[in-house]
Amino acid sequence: MYRPILLAGVAASLLPHAAMAQTAAAPSGMIPGMTMPMDHSQMDHSKMDHLKMGHAVKDQPKSDRIMPDPVTPPAAHHDMSAMPDMPGTGQMTGMADMPAMTMGMGGTSYQMGSGTARLPAAEGMMRGKMIHAGDWMLMAHGYAWGVYTDQGGPRGSDKAFVASMAMLMADRDLGERLHLQLRGMGSLEPAMGARGYPNLFATGEVANGRPLVDRQHPHDLFMELSARLDYRIGDGSVFVYAAPVGEPALGPSAFMHRGSARYQPLSPITHHWFDSTHITYGVVTAGYQTGAFQLEGSAFKGREPDEHRWGIESPKLDSWSVRGTWTPTANVAVQLSHGRLESPEESHPGEDENRTTASLQYARGGVTTTFAYALKDRAPGPALSAFLAEATWEIDRHHAIFGRVENVANDELFPDHDDPLHDRKFRVTKAEAGYAYRIPILGPFGVALGGTVAAYDKPAALDAAYGKAPVSWSLFTKFALGL
Repeated sequence: MYRPILLAGVAASLLPHAAMAQTAAAPSGMIPGMTMPMDHSQMDHSKMDHLKMGHAVKDQPKSDRIMPDPVTPPAAHHDMSAMPDMPGTGQMTGMADMPAMTMGMGGTSYQMGSGTARLPAAEGMMRGKMIHAGDWMLMAHGYAWGVYTDQGGPRGSDKAFVASMAMLMADRDLGERLHLQLRGMGSLEPAMGARGYPNLFATGEVANGRPLVDRQHPHDLFMELSARLDYRIGDGSVFVYAAPVGEPALGPSAFMHRGSARYQPLSPITHHWFDSTHITYGVVTAGYQTGAFQLEGSAFKGREPDEHRWGIESPKLDSWSVRGTWTPTANVAVQLSHGRLESPEESHPGEDENRTTASLQYARGGVTTTFAYALKDRAPGPALSAFLAEATWEIDRHHAIFGRVENVANDELFPDHDDPLHDRKFRVTKAEAGYAYRIPILGPFGVALGGTVAAYDKPAALDAAYGKAPVSWSLFTKFALGL
């Protein structure tokens, strides 16, 4: 059994001083906790103490530079310590008394997810620790899960392991129109071994030269090293995102970064349909965005990371993707994407993949949801589809319930060429539900204690291998900087 190695996650996001905003009680029709821009035309800046507000007074105060949403996020961070908690949402906004401060770059209708993906603004800003450093805004985020899982049936097994992530973001304005964001993200999961942890019906990638089946591979030490430049044009902006390790414009925000999966200790079994490209060695993305729309395209390396997860692989741009995202309100984010991946899986050499995904994410009043569909069309090879529905309800600042239902067509469950079920496609459904109790520790640090139970629906042809009615369960302790 693996002996857990605990990672203390850290991360940072520099968010520029943009249009001043406040998150006091929302007026009728607005979602509690949404950032509301102030009317600067009614404000007398000469009478304001800008030093007490957390930013220096210069010849032209940054609070007077009203930048549109696509380039600069709302400046609710100017004095977070004076803001009250948001009852019923599970998201606390006061800096001094809040274990889960939210912060992130976005606008009034969206927040930034992983890579260049968008999330609904009502999901709340990225949670973690925010630090002012001159013209930079720094954001730190991270977690370490201590997990024990027992996957049921003859092909299941049990294991104690630690999953971890640390993220550092830095933002600043480089002028009236130009904005820079730097991101670094990593994990100590390679320490758990190449075979990762048991996860019934999960497939994808290899360990010790053999395909991983009923297991989830660990993440790489380097998960993201990226830079993004935004240049404002009228009511929108053009942007370029470049990364030796990053995420292309394909699929919804990765599961680790969406609120609907915040307390799920195991990865989705549909991971390799929706977000397996969230660690890609070589990415360049260009796009145009407004508050409500984002259109972008990427060139990236199609091959998934190899099993040697402590190093950085050679970047390569041999695949492409396009994505459109619509965020009509603060509650909704809709994305549609398509990509052509060159030989993505080591276990299927010479097979390229056409991947299409669509997703709808909805957030309101402490509830966050994701509904998604994906189709992997191998060339040559079969077309395999997957569905996902995921939700988390943070009932209050302590209690949260969550669940996930997945349905996937998979032909990788029997990799042995001599097995009579080799390369046969089976449609499997997994339903998982859980509960988490959240405890503040100190400042933005907190811990969540909880567990999950999962059941499966599958063809009778799989009974001999998996048992008639396998049941899996997990217990977890999640330490987080921004829970």
